[in-house]
Amino acid sequence: MEERLINSTMHGGENELENKLRPRAMADYIGQAKVKENLCVYIEAAKKRGEPLDHCLLYGPPGLGKTTLAHIIANEMGVQLRVTSGPSIERAGDLAAILTNLGEGDVLFIDEIHRLNHAVEEILYPAMEDYALDFIIGKGPSAKSVRLNLPPFTLVGATTRAGMLSSPLRDRFGVLCRLETYRPEELRLIVERSARVLGAPIELDAATEIAARSRGTPRVANRLLRRVRDFAEVDGSSTISLASARRALELMEVDALGLDNVDIVLLTALIEKFRGGPVGLDTLAAATGEDSGTIEDVYEPYLMQLGFIARTPRGRVALDGAYRHLGKTPSNSGGGQTAMLDGEENTDAQD
Repeated sequence: MEERLINSTMHGGENELENKLRPRAMADYIGQAKVKENLCVYIEAAKKRGEPLDHCLLYGPPGLGKTTLAHIIANEMGVQLRVTSGPSIERAGDLAAILTNLGEGDVLFIDEIHRLNHAVEEILYPAMEDYALDFIIGKGPSAKSVRLNLPPFTLVGATTRAGMLSSPLRDRFGVLCRLETYRPEELRLIVERSARVLGAPIELDAATEIAARSRGTPRVANRLLRRVRDFAEVDGSSTISLASARRALELMEVDALGLDNVDIVLLTALIEKFRGGPVGLDTLAAATGEDSGTIEDVYEPYLMQLGFIARTPRGRVALDGAYRHLGKTPSNSGGGQTAMLDGEENTDAQD
């Protein structure tokens, strides 16, 4: 799958740019008010007791600031941050090497923690509970167990799929924080802040326009801002205006709701080729030339949030909002019928 401009996952080479825009203190972090309020209390209490912060699990859709919060937690606690990811820890020895190099109170951030393999998880349990590593030395009757003590530390795990975490691992986190998509006014503040960091003056209306098309995700907002800045610079504009922002977004095929050409092709196929549905996932994938897993995991979630499509027992259905957005009249026999929206879809349904 090609890298979509409005995709909330990180593109190649974006890490350095994201680090530049990332706030360093909780006071500079915009949005997620409840999560931020609770974390401030937990951090302050831990600092007063002279203890490390409880292990934290941050979960929610990609691009909402989980990595940023991990950096802020380490900064607020005044400790070092070690960053790794679940897929990169292949063996138990890899995790043991990381844990033994932590200093007292340090924060270990594991992104995509749901992708840790079972053997690594087994090593992590005593490390989280007792700050210790258990090893078996030797084989057979001469084998013996050795325990290595670790300095107290804080594990911050991030995941987009909390349901895939095993219960023993999830239960060992003392702080669970769910990150929600952002409101347009919060995204506008993020766009304005990022514009200041990038040294790209922007008008209020232009920041509002970019925020409205960012699909509730700061990562998408920052990506759109950088691309709009490119157009403004080439046009010789010293300030990003509403007109220049709209022109750039139209050229990038990002519409007023943050839909791109792939979303439009999917909705158009559902409405025009299948009269609004219901249609099975595999049939829809074949009609659009997309992978069925990509449609289900990448394209559909945002379209369902907008109320444009729904999954029903008989297949995908286009709702009234999709017809209105494309300027089409709902079909009497197909989509636009909300009465069908009961139960989960059987993804094996074809037609």
